[in-house]
Amino acid sequence: MNRRLKHALGIVALLVALASLLVLESPRLDVKQFGVTYVGFYAERFGLDSREVYTALFDDLGIKHVRLPAYWNEIEPKKDSFDFSELDWQLEEANKRGGKVIVAVGMKLPRWPECHIPKWATLLDGKDKQERLFAYIKAVLRRYDGHPAVSMWQVENEPFLSFGECPKEARFYLDGEIALVRSLTKKPIIITDSGELSIWIPAARRGDVFGTTMYRTIYNDHIGHFTYPLPPSFFRAKRTLTRLIAGDKPMVVIELQGESWQKEMTYEVSVEEQYKSMNPEKFRDTIAYAKKSGFDTFYLWGVEWWYWLKENGHPEMWEIAKEEIHTASAELNK
Repeated sequence: MNRRLKHALGIVALLVALASLLVLESPRLDVKQFGVTYVGFYAERFGLDSREVYTALFDDLGIKHVRLPAYWNEIEPKKDSFDFSELDWQLEEANKRGGKVIVAVGMKLPRWPECHIPKWATLLDGKDKQERLFAYIKAVLRRYDGHPAVSMWQVENEPFLSFGECPKEARFYLDGEIALVRSLTKKPIIITDSGELSIWIPAARRGDVFGTTMYRTIYNDHIGHFTYPLPPSFFRAKRTLTRLIAGDKPMVVIELQGESWQKEMTYEVSVEEQYKSMNPEKFRDTIAYAKKSGFDTFYLWGVEWWYWLKENGHPEMWEIAKEEIHTASAELNK
């Protein structure tokens, strides 16, 4: 049998194996860790006190793991003028409570419009913009890499997914950003990608840890609300394929949908409208789905919204998350 035929048969065998994963019932894994992504400006859009919400994550919800975006437009609102005050406070509050934080840096970071570039930097051309981007990343790493609460660095957010209002040139900076961060830290670097829409291999190859999103129900301008018809084994198959090609490394769900998704921003519509794509029942179903996906570490998405709901007579989302977090923590500490 010649080498080409052997290679072709190997690919066929792999595809058959992966296809079989998709039709098998996925076993449930116990959760080792729940975390959340927290964005202060988003909490404020709901009319909340962002610091009150942040401390409640630890003191009420019971979270020990948080992802915090270090937005360029907040860190360096004016050229060469850095404002670390809020991130300083957030990291100190996490450290007081034994929390561990993933700090995300780059142009494309979580929360719409995805791209968070200072206005002054949008006027720069490619080379100058890259130099200023690297200067901001270097400033953040030098300030926080030794902080005891910082456990990991994320470079950009879903850099291989064309979503949001970031210039296409941003992707070309990625490898340089990763190299810069590696030169400044010995801590793991996480690179993320879309769970449903992307091939994970380019992202997984570049990071020490890979993070996927997991969204069940989305909104599309052409078809309205849409639930992906994908079984949990879809994610198990993608994990298997990615590990075969990109190597065996830690993989986490960096965004597990816990927030509604509609044409307008969540804080602009009624609870009735919000609940069309996410509600307590859907939230429980999403968590159950995630536990069959082959992952055991999940960063929940939507905590700012849950807090607003709780403050406005709808505590169910917050309480479901608290129950899951406490259960996972109790199991881990047995």
